[in-house]
Amino acid sequence: MLTPFRTDPAVKSHEWVRRMSFFFIGLLLWQCFEVLDGYWWEETFAVVHGVLIAVMLTEILLPVPRIIRLLLQGVLLIGINVYLTKFSWTPIGSTPGGGAVWWDGLMYNLNQLQPYFWISLIVWVAYQGMGRWAVSRQQIVTATAMILTVLLVADSFTPLPLWDNIAWAIFIGLIWLVADHFAQFQAKHPDSWNHLRSYPASILVPTLLIIAVVMSSGLFVPSIAPILKDPYTVWMESRGHSVPSFVGDKGNPNPSLRTRDNRSGYSRQDEMLGGGFEFDYSTVMEVTTSRRSYWRGETKSLYSGDGWRKSDSERREPSLIGLAREQKLPLENGPDGTKGRIEVTQNVKMVRKDAFPVLFGAAPIQTIKSIRYGEGEERLPNRLSWHSASWELRWPEDTTDTPYPDSYTVVSSMPVLDEEGLNKADTNLGSVQQNRMYLQLPDELPERVRQLTLQITADAKTPYEKMKSLENYLKTNFTYTNTPDISKRKSSDFVDAFLFEVMEGYCDYYSSALAVMGRIIDVPTRWVKGYAPGVLPLDQMMYQPQFTVDPDGSGTYTVRNADAHSWVEAYFEGYGWIPFEPTAGFTFPYAQAENDTQQQLDLPETTPDTETVETESESAGPNWVGYTGLAILAGLAVFAVYRRRQIVDSLIRYRFRKFTPSQRIVWETGKLLRYGKRKGLPFSENDTVRETLTSWIRERSVLDQELSGVLRQFEQAKYSGLAASDEEMKQFIALTKTVRERM
Repeated sequence: MLTPFRTDPAVKSHEWVRRMSFFFIGLLLWQCFEVLDGYWWEETFAVVHGVLIAVMLTEILLPVPRIIRLLLQGVLLIGINVYLTKFSWTPIGSTPGGGAVWWDGLMYNLNQLQPYFWISLIVWVAYQGMGRWAVSRQQIVTATAMILTVLLVADSFTPLPLWDNIAWAIFIGLIWLVADHFAQFQAKHPDSWNHLRSYPASILVPTLLIIAVVMSSGLFVPSIAPILKDPYTVWMESRGHSVPSFVGDKGNPNPSLRTRDNRSGYSRQDEMLGGGFEFDYSTVMEVTTSRRSYWRGETKSLYSGDGWRKSDSERREPSLIGLAREQKLPLENGPDGTKGRIEVTQNVKMVRKDAFPVLFGAAPIQTIKSIRYGEGEERLPNRLSWHSASWELRWPEDTTDTPYPDSYTVVSSMPVLDEEGLNKADTNLGSVQQNRMYLQLPDELPERVRQLTLQITADAKTPYEKMKSLENYLKTNFTYTNTPDISKRKSSDFVDAFLFEVMEGYCDYYSSALAVMGRIIDVPTRWVKGYAPGVLPLDQMMYQPQFTVDPDGSGTYTVRNADAHSWVEAYFEGYGWIPFEPTAGFTFPYAQAENDTQQQLDLPETTPDTETVETESESAGPNWVGYTGLAILAGLAVFAVYRRRQIVDSLIRYRFRKFTPSQRIVWETGKLLRYGKRKGLPFSENDTVRETLTSWIRERSVLDQELSGVLRQFEQAKYSGLAASDEEMKQFIALTKTVRERM
């Protein structure tokens, strides 16, 4: 006679360990699911979490045979999917003898559960598999390590902040190991275990105290470089990557004691510029756009010698309120209508919940499509105002009744770069008051700033050429750093100190200098702040498949505090305010005319790298195959050697079949950087291509001319918006090949 509910006493004594194991596995998987934030829909999270809770409760609370628990879990899985997906059964029509109609109707109903049912089924299978497998201490450590690896890799290569999940995973793993230790102790020393059960506090209190000390020590000990690094960090650094640490200030109750002056982000005051900052990579917003651009915020025109602020004219600027959707926003000092413009649609999703004084977008914003709050609420605030002279879409200052939106969509009208026309354009604004405002300079501006400006622009013939000369001078003669050595500063003027004393800095230094120097040569300028484009998801420019790159840069950009930026706009008659980017390592993504199509690739002849051929040769011919397999492989190898040129050419043509010449230049640059890294040259994924190649020039001065040529052609191909020709591409490939050979 079967007695399914009666178990052996030894097995029964360890039943609590099995149940706790399922509990710990459920908690670890819960932490792991956070990696999919932004990829799963909210309904998917609800279904998966519901299924996970249901199977955890049945495994922990129901002392019934396994087959009954599994059947019950299957029923719960289906029920949760039906309930949370709002499944609605549609009656199946029938016709005499029409079996296909019945089947189609059934498939129609079941498709309502797609893809939630299959995802939750995979989660259930994974949960049961781990629960049945992780029974020994080694397997517990392995299971925890697998979850931690997923979290650590996702934290390093995605914008998701997962350190809390990592801490919880470590805590859960420690508790699980403690429970396993007590289970082993109970099995080996049952008498001692029975004695300890009489005093549970003597077990739990020391255990929890030790774990609490271990977990909290990471927050309260001083932030120093680790002596022993975890395997993941060692592996990443061995490949030339860096693994950022964000623990530094988490346990610091006094933010003023940080080692840096402040953290990067959108500044609320610009009247006193200078100092240094610490990069903050937390996400501010996500911008889905049809074209890459800078996300413009505010402009300021009054330079005091210390920083920038709104002039009296800007503060009294008339504004347009009561805006409506799709309303064409007027532009003062905009293009005359005959110049090329390209419409750019941007959907901005705010991640950081701060209230900003403006709505961001490519310049200038042309219409507002929608402004959304929370779940579906959509409206334009009455006090939202458009300032046509400064091109600012200002949010109401009082956000009590009008909270900053969760997301919004705007359409901008970006100018097409027309250098030939700009070289013929005048820079007179027409209005005496506006000319005075945008040409204002402090009375005490040092004379050497004027002399340097005139010296740089002496050979330029037009205002546009002069601005480009100043822009190039600043890009190539000053070092970008977020921690400039301000101890070198002696001058009371911010721009003067940058140009002649500090000679290094970040965007505020460069942009202020260009705005001031532009005014010296009588070009109206204004200082602009906002955000650089940001990064595409998992975007490591040199590692993503380059054939997926959109030449217009469309996509969803993650914009972080570290992307806060400032640049300059200069006025040219007929074109309006044109952006200039003087900061080293940055290039403004000017729009390219849509009828300027890039030519398709006519690939040059090339040969594979020696290292690639050697690797393929070593991996071919494993020693565990039979003689027949070896003979086949040998025959294929002979054929491959005989036809190697044709095979290589075919593979190259196939790989780069959708590349334009500009995209091929970008790809070849990435190939060169990876080659240089293998040869021991300095490389960091956080550095720009300009910073990397500049450091290479310092180490290999004999390659100065070649590396400078690589950098010039790369920046032109990636950022200028001008299409490279086939001949330029072939010359660039030959140049990079020469550089690799000389390395």
